[in-house]
Amino acid sequence: MNSRPIGAADDDLPEQPKVLLVDDDEVNLLLTSIALRERGFAITEASSGEQAITILAQWLPDVVVLDALMPGLDGFETCRELRVLPGFESLPVLMLTGLDDDASITRAYEAGATDFFVKSTQWSLLAGRLRYLLRASRTRVELERSKSRLARAQDLARMGSFDWRRDHGGPVFSVEGLRVFGLGPNDNLAFRPLLRMLSDDDRRGLMQVLHEVMKHSTVLATDIPATLHDGRQRIVHVEAEPEFNEHGNLIGYSGIVQDVTDRRLAEDKIRHLANFDVLTGLPNRRQLIWRAERALEHGRRLNHQVALLLIDLDRFKIINDTLGHGAGDELLMEVARRLRSCVRHSDQVTESSIESLGSRSHRSLEAVGRLGGDEFVALLPEVADERDAERVASRILDLMREPIFVGGQECFVTASVGIALYPRDGLSVADLMRNSDVAMYSVKSAGRNSASLYRPALAGQGREKLELESALHKAIERDELVLHYQPKVDVRGAKMVGAEALMRWRRNGVLVPPGDFIPMAEETGLIVPLSEWAIREAARQARVWQDSFGFADSIAVNLPNRMFERTDLVEYIHNAVTTYGVPHHAIELEITETGLMKDLQNVIPSLHRLNEIGVEISIDDFGTGYSSLAYLTTLPISELKIDRSFVRDLGMTPQSSAVVTAIIALARSLGLRVIAEGVENLRQMEVLHRLGCGVMQGFLFSRPQPPEDIETWLQQTILPRKAPWIGKAGDAEIAEVLRFAEGRDPRIKPAV
Repeated sequence: MNSRPIGAADDDLPEQPKVLLVDDDEVNLLLTSIALRERGFAITEASSGEQAITILAQWLPDVVVLDALMPGLDGFETCRELRVLPGFESLPVLMLTGLDDDASITRAYEAGATDFFVKSTQWSLLAGRLRYLLRASRTRVELERSKSRLARAQDLARMGSFDWRRDHGGPVFSVEGLRVFGLGPNDNLAFRPLLRMLSDDDRRGLMQVLHEVMKHSTVLATDIPATLHDGRQRIVHVEAEPEFNEHGNLIGYSGIVQDVTDRRLAEDKIRHLANFDVLTGLPNRRQLIWRAERALEHGRRLNHQVALLLIDLDRFKIINDTLGHGAGDELLMEVARRLRSCVRHSDQVTESSIESLGSRSHRSLEAVGRLGGDEFVALLPEVADERDAERVASRILDLMREPIFVGGQECFVTASVGIALYPRDGLSVADLMRNSDVAMYSVKSAGRNSASLYRPALAGQGREKLELESALHKAIERDELVLHYQPKVDVRGAKMVGAEALMRWRRNGVLVPPGDFIPMAEETGLIVPLSEWAIREAARQARVWQDSFGFADSIAVNLPNRMFERTDLVEYIHNAVTTYGVPHHAIELEITETGLMKDLQNVIPSLHRLNEIGVEISIDDFGTGYSSLAYLTTLPISELKIDRSFVRDLGMTPQSSAVVTAIIALARSLGLRVIAEGVENLRQMEVLHRLGCGVMQGFLFSRPQPPEDIETWLQQTILPRKAPWIGKAGDAEIAEVLRFAEGRDPRIKPAV
């Protein structure tokens, strides 16, 4: 049995397609190179644009993969330079970009890139994209070669000739000329039988051309679609030059006839590849932009509005990753079919066809197209007002809510639609695309499965988000991140038994709320370097407190799931604590219950290795996810953290007490510590203590504070035992015992 590389496919591609991989980031270069080699590609590496150009001067790969942002000659300039090298005009170039934004994508296409790919670790998707580019390139090259061969053959062969004299009736064809029309050498082809081979419209068109040509004694050059006697549909090219007598009078024409059907089909196929999406058959980005530009020209001239709807599928990635790319393609084809039914879609539109349709011709531009991935666009070349566009968006949303069967399974995929109108929201196609994108993302932020008109205020929000994201990239190097610490308190002993590290961002002297930057960090992947910094900083602070007041407990650091993608996570934490000379248990890792269960099989090995070196694991927000008790019994967990949502209503609703009681009982049965978060008042503290939970954290004890304030809090609150909560737990316990002893426990009826 032959072994095959990961992701290899049976097709006509080279056994090992040659890839020039260009990236200045050595880690990305190494990881991408290894992943693509595993998937059957032969990789040549270059660490700069300059090196890539030097290599290309002596070698021709099958495809080039360029990182967009590099020092010196960046990906865009490298692409421009290689496009002017002889033989590189049609070489597939895939641009890797870190941000899925219109500006980067537009720059990539303007520089000559064939396609773009947003950087990620989805190596199989990258390999699939490369194979798709190679297949499309191969098809295009073969079609161009076929077109060239046909053109040369036609120039040389001249297929057949004919003569026509003004006073001698119909044309006289050579044997080869008769063969073009499917006739034998002994047949004749007069004008009437020839015209009967044409449709009514084509016949009228040819007669008009012949009349004009003879009227002005000019050269005849035209193509005629003919139906031969055997029923075959052929396209015949006719070229003829006028002939004159010695007096300068027109006496006839002589010329050639040529079957150009194959050439026309090849040209049509090339034109289709250039303008239509291969998978769905919808107009592609290039065709959509051409149509939109024509629509805006008509809108300016006729003074009407144009609408552009950007449609992005919700949850497509989940289905694509779960059911496979085959099912994803099937889904996109069905979505394309549904979207076409929502507008007056017209596939074949040309400049000449628009002009021939008169003043209302622009309506033929109406279409749905695919921008790429799971993004589609609906172009409405004339709308009375925004309500017309909203009605179309509503039809789209209604159709998308219906189930779709792919891969033998029923799926539900909704859409988010952003709407921009000319001239209100932009005077160019680029403006409308950008603003409809802004409106679409506002729908995503509001919960998806809806449509939104562009408003100028949305653009301001988008710019603020981009500025915030850009600043967050530089926050670590600018030393703007800080950790605040919230003590964990043993309420019976009135002492601090640990702390939780909570990240804060001090930007321009103001603390940015975690809710404003943590979700963004998770979305962009910045959460990984932020978490790495937090682990190092917590280890450093543990050492400072150890030297200052003998701190020997642990600092809990929230660990996102993406950190487990690091193969060296355990080594990283080990190096962090040993650098500052603190024991491994000085760092405790908090993992959310939902995050743990989402990627359990990949997380388990790291958890066991961390436990082996002494790093303890706490399950955060326990009770809000969907853990299996069987997993809890086998995982190396030390602590369960009761979520604040259950603590909030303690002493007010029996349900909350029941849940907390169950969690405490579960923790005890598994030999785990239990801690409650979000404790804000004495009532909550007393109930928790009565139910058996003695370790807590929350505003009742202390808000998250800078590290230097923790020591002050200990000296002014804990050591002198001045806080109002100190002693309450003990008092509550004594009161409980007395009530029980005196028979005043409300749960016990006194003896009569």
